[in-house]
Amino acid sequence: MMENGSEIEGADEERPPVSAPPRGRQYRPVGSSDRAVIEMSSMEEAGSSSDVPLRNIKVGPDGNSNANAQEGSSVSNGERESKLELFGFDSLVNILGLKSMTGEQLAAPSSPRDGEDVAITLGRPKPAQPKMGTLMGVFVPCLQNILGIIYYIRFSWIVGMAGIGGSLLLVAFCVACTFLTGISLSAIATNGAMKGGGPYYLIGRALGPEVGVSIGLCFFLGNAVAGAMYVLGAVETFLDAVPAAGFFKESVTLVNNTLVNGTETAGTATISTPSLHDLQLYGIIITILLVFIVFGGVKMINRVAPAFLIPVLFSLVCIFIGIFAAPRRNAKSSITGLSATTFRDNWSSKYQRTNNAGVPDPNGSNSWDFNALVGLFFPAVTGIMAGSNRSASLKDTQKSIPVGTLSAILTTTLLYFISVLLFGALATREELLTDRLLTATIAWPIPAIIYVGIILSTLGAALQALTGAPRLLAAIANDDILPVLSPFKVSEGGEPYLATLFTAFICIACVVIGNLDLITPTITMFFLLCYGGVNLSCFLLDLLDAPSWRPRWKFHHWSLSLVGALLCIVIMFSISWTFTVVSLALASLIYYYVSIKGKAGDWGDGFKSAYFQLALRSLRSLGASQVHPKNWYPIPLIFCRPWGKLPENVPCHPKLADFANCVKKKGRGMSIFVSILDGDYHDLAEDAKTACRQLATYIEYKKCEGVAEIVVAPSMSDGFRGLIQTMGLGNLKPNIVVMRYPEIWRRENLTQIPSTFVSIINDCIVANKAVVIVKGLDEWPNEYQRQYGTIDLYWIVKDGGLMLLLSQLLLTKESFESCKIQVFCIAEEDTEAEELKADVKKFLYDLRMQAEVFVVTLSSGAQNQDESFDAFTSAQKRISEYLSEMRESASREGRPLMADGKVVTLNEEKIGKFLNTMLKLNSTVLKYSRMAAVVLVSLPPPPESQPAYFYMEYMDLLVENVPRMLIVRGYRRDVVTLFT
Repeated sequence: MMENGSEIEGADEERPPVSAPPRGRQYRPVGSSDRAVIEMSSMEEAGSSSDVPLRNIKVGPDGNSNANAQEGSSVSNGERESKLELFGFDSLVNILGLKSMTGEQLAAPSSPRDGEDVAITLGRPKPAQPKMGTLMGVFVPCLQNILGIIYYIRFSWIVGMAGIGGSLLLVAFCVACTFLTGISLSAIATNGAMKGGGPYYLIGRALGPEVGVSIGLCFFLGNAVAGAMYVLGAVETFLDAVPAAGFFKESVTLVNNTLVNGTETAGTATISTPSLHDLQLYGIIITILLVFIVFGGVKMINRVAPAFLIPVLFSLVCIFIGIFAAPRRNAKSSITGLSATTFRDNWSSKYQRTNNAGVPDPNGSNSWDFNALVGLFFPAVTGIMAGSNRSASLKDTQKSIPVGTLSAILTTTLLYFISVLLFGALATREELLTDRLLTATIAWPIPAIIYVGIILSTLGAALQALTGAPRLLAAIANDDILPVLSPFKVSEGGEPYLATLFTAFICIACVVIGNLDLITPTITMFFLLCYGGVNLSCFLLDLLDAPSWRPRWKFHHWSLSLVGALLCIVIMFSISWTFTVVSLALASLIYYYVSIKGKAGDWGDGFKSAYFQLALRSLRSLGASQVHPKNWYPIPLIFCRPWGKLPENVPCHPKLADFANCVKKKGRGMSIFVSILDGDYHDLAEDAKTACRQLATYIEYKKCEGVAEIVVAPSMSDGFRGLIQTMGLGNLKPNIVVMRYPEIWRRENLTQIPSTFVSIINDCIVANKAVVIVKGLDEWPNEYQRQYGTIDLYWIVKDGGLMLLLSQLLLTKESFESCKIQVFCIAEEDTEAEELKADVKKFLYDLRMQAEVFVVTLSSGAQNQDESFDAFTSAQKRISEYLSEMRESASREGRPLMADGKVVTLNEEKIGKFLNTMLKLNSTVLKYSRMAAVVLVSLPPPPESQPAYFYMEYMDLLVENVPRMLIVRGYRRDVVTLFT
């Protein structure tokens, strides 16, 4: 194999001179007939007539070509191609062929300017959008999303309520969920090239498009609404710090019966909150400003993100300096500084009731416990998907996503653990519970720094949400699963402007609402739903361990992913089972909508791999031994090759699928639709693929559970013989061959049909396959045509109960459910009719089959059937003429009697006996079953050493004037059983 950068070396013999290459190269269009190569042709310009030897070309990794001027190393185009002629490829590596291995198949562009996503020039590469590395692309966005307002205004309060021990457990519990999710995310993200869409792309490719789109859209909504929550948090903090900035009057809340030093005190406390109109006004303005930043693209975001993050980090430094410097002058006595006594007093939890402002109140409306604190604190650990959301903008997703995401999780986790210990030793429990902004109180040098940190941290999180959410929506739209999302598609490397406007609209709508208390928990549910999907995806892929599962991130195991998924579910229900049900219901509705309205997509998801492994395991468990009659299922091989011609683009008789459903209980089971093309396989391979697609479309249209197979063979007989031997695996081989009776063979003078028809029946007998031949297929009822009357069985030979079973299966269909079954036992004249009838009734009773039984003899039914006798006379005449022609031909050529390419021995007495038997049987059927909905009769085997033409005459006499008949032959085993 020739790699980039390898030298193309030639032999030392003399090369013929060729024209000098022009100053520019021109590429010929790539057509659909091209192989997996992109060929170049030098177009000679006017005036460039100088001839120089073609020099050795060395292709570097960047695609630029450098000429090697060493003599004797030049290679002509023809010789260079001849070296790889054996492999069928040119010496140039195909860029499209390589890219197709990284994901979905890419269509070759018709010309270089049409292929926007592939640069195939040997000169300057096509300019691409700037890509981000690990720090700015993953670590900083994750850090900005994780570090939010909860740390500043609620973390110390949580330490006071849960105690140091409970807070450490709380942080560990919540972080365990996100850390395990980060491990699962790292494993999936390093298992191949990753396009835009982040978690949606990973979940969709692992669990299928329906699950991926439903969770992806929920995650998009969660990010869009979270952006509004961050904006409102920043505005509220700003108005709290600068009340004069409000244009409207503040709302004032009076709180009674507060707790001071653990004892209830009568009195009131005044709590001022900004006006709703101020929140709406400032929120809309800030959202619009953030949208303008997002519109600036990756470059603008990279420039602005540090401006939001650096002050936040500085505020954290100021908090820690203030903690170690406490207590300072004029500090409250409840701020003790780092004290072992305070640490010991705050170690245990003290859950109590609070009012809406979080102030302890025995009569407060809010009751707190560990589960409630999980719901309050968990948003402080979310945001780990901020980096993967912008996967399309990363230089190296397989390196950046694991390193950046896990580094951000570990960094914030360390910060939270240290903060729990420091806050617990810094102030008394009452101070921790009553001072909402304890971080601002202790900050060095002034509290205003914390307000700046809160505002910028929330704005940074809002910026990341408004950056990631549109890219997520654009990735879902680009997969073209939901046509309704088509307007949000973007070209590769483009900015999702329309998706950004839609995200901004949702964000502004939520800002206008102002109060997000009702929908904020749903945001957390959507995040947890996404985390659970990532963990479940990794669990499934790791457990199945398909050959394609080779992640570069080695620190993972399916058990860790399973624990992570279970943690997500536990946290969802511990926060609020109501919101959990709402979020799951919304995801289920989207899933249902996608499954109905969405386009089919096969992404090689884990469920397909699971189905495949389950099928293999089930196939092995079935073994190769015969299936017990209780577990026997019909697996019909539907022979679609018509006797004659069907209209163009009609791959199968329209009624064959209807009949195939009739031989399966409630339509369940597998049918194999096969057709045979006469000819050479190399010539008709493409035609066979086209025919197979048409047949598969037909099966799907008829809603029949089955698969399509097309075989190319020299003749129909040869093709069917190969099919009957090789089709199926183990005990999943077809056991019934279903085909249409060739009623047209004499009318259209198709002389090749008799030998083919007999050959197929003989092959089925040798291969021990049951046969069902449908006469009157054109009149076979569909599911809407209800039949009345009877289903008549003419039971002549033992067939393992197949004819009885088929009649019962017909009764399960709506079209035949109003019919009754009649069983006609064909007996000899000297048979005890009543005794045989009683035995058959007892047998049917034990089989749980209801049917009326009749015992008839062939002689009793052969009277007054003039139409049968006329057909009998005509058949005799035709057979006599055919026999005379055979004898004349044999006498003239001096050879024995031959038919269908083999020697035959004719016994005219036997021929007459066969004709007589068919006459009597047809007369009996017409006498008792002329008005039956369908007649089932045993199929006689083709007699040996007789021409196939004679057998067709026998069969024509059997089916004469019977509008709808199933001719059935069982095989050497029972398909029904008497025992439970």
